Amino acid sequence: MTATTRTRELLEIAAAAADGKGAEDLVAFDVSEPLPLVDAFLLATGNSERNVAAIADAVEEAMLEEGVNRLRREGKSEARWILIDFGDVVVHVFHEEERAFYGLERLWKDCPVLPVGVTADAPE
Repeated sequence: MTATTRTRELLEIAAAAADGKGAEDLVAFDVSEPLPLVDAFLLATGNSERNVAAIADAVEEAMLEEGVNRLRREGKSEARWILIDFGDVVVHVFHEEERAFYGLERLWKDCPVLPVGVTADAPE
């Protein structure tokens, strides 16, 4: 199974919102094969707790404008790693240190990378 066209559209919306708040290192993975309930992960990095929270808020607002409600949001109080679950798309907004420490790119390296329409660095 691969990410649907709608999932790819939602990734573009989320990535544009994140990019608009200064998110860095935007990378999306098609995780539909190993995770049957989720199509894609979007990873983004903020340079401070305030920036991480602003990126997450912007993504959530953009998705809501698109008619997509969040199912769950975790990590808002610390703003070091905020996870926002929109069903088919899960957005992970990290502080730089948490992104490096948890290394989700390494965990999902076997999954296809999806284009997000903004300048993004390729995973290492």
